[in-house]
Amino acid sequence: MSQILQSDGEGTDPAVTVIIVAYNAGRFLQPCVDALARQDFTRFDAVIVDNSSSDEAVETLRLPDARFRIDRAGENLGFAAGNNRVAMAAGTPWIATLNPDTEPDPDWLSALMGATVRWDGVAGFGSTQVKLDDPDILDGVGDVWHAAGLGWRALEGRPVTDAPGEGESFAVCAAGALYATEAFQAIGGFDERFFCYCEDLDLAYRLRSRGWSLVQVPDAILRHAGSGTTGRHSTFTVFHGHRNRIWTFVKNTPGWLFWLMLPAHIAVNLRMLLRTPTPDYRRDLIAAYKAAWTGLGPVWQDRRIEQRQRTTPTGVLARMMAWRPRLITERGVVTGRDGKRRKMGARRVV
Repeated sequence: MSQILQSDGEGTDPAVTVIIVAYNAGRFLQPCVDALARQDFTRFDAVIVDNSSSDEAVETLRLPDARFRIDRAGENLGFAAGNNRVAMAAGTPWIATLNPDTEPDPDWLSALMGATVRWDGVAGFGSTQVKLDDPDILDGVGDVWHAAGLGWRALEGRPVTDAPGEGESFAVCAAGALYATEAFQAIGGFDERFFCYCEDLDLAYRLRSRGWSLVQVPDAILRHAGSGTTGRHSTFTVFHGHRNRIWTFVKNTPGWLFWLMLPAHIAVNLRMLLRTPTPDYRRDLIAAYKAAWTGLGPVWQDRRIEQRQRTTPTGVLARMMAWRPRLITERGVVTGRDGKRRKMGARRVV
């Protein structure tokens, strides 16, 4: 992966394309754009993809300067295809995905770009996400993937002081992430069938299967509302989150590990169904399971492709996953015996 100069004084061309996919983002969009405009790293272009919003948030948006532009998709493409629309044609060495319900600190982008110099073999860098309404509480420090087919934002709801140091995470949350354009484009970007939710976990799984690593950057602070535009437990969120979670497991779990963990995966899904908090949640969960099953044919075909292209041994991938059931309830982070984040292939060079 090519290294790029980080300071504004060492280059003038944009180094990053920042993508904000907006669909009825309401009151969140303008503060997000304004926060991005205040970045101390200025070598970026920003594209706001309007997924045919109807709330006038894009129509009334004030663009800070010439680095910002609006791309009107003409329809609701979803988060995955909305980002791909720009990322797959990007000419900058890096792309950044940024949710419209976020507000990055002024040094957010410079912190991410600084990490690209310190690490080799890394295709993505993640932010330290804190709650938008309470910055002393974590919203997540990377995405964890449990071998049984569950994913979560690590340490969500814990105090900021619990955040671990810089190091590898199974996945970086696309609410605020930096990706190497070359790697992103080489694997086809986000899976557009996912529409929204778990597309970053699926992307990370595919990147890791091809030998790339992903790293969390503690100093890249991002305030995040969390499902601010879709609702945390809405029908939309429950349906897409659980359908896509199952597809991620089936599509990417390699070789013997898939057959080993399939009974556990089925058991986890049955347990969720039996412990749904409300009748509406149960209805949405059943709909998600049905959609996951009926759409399994194309996903299984993609599984065959992914397994043929995989270069990372199954055991190495398994080491980056969560295994202990306790981590699920704690929304914990995967660490080694030394208490530090596990490593797969990332190499710190500075």
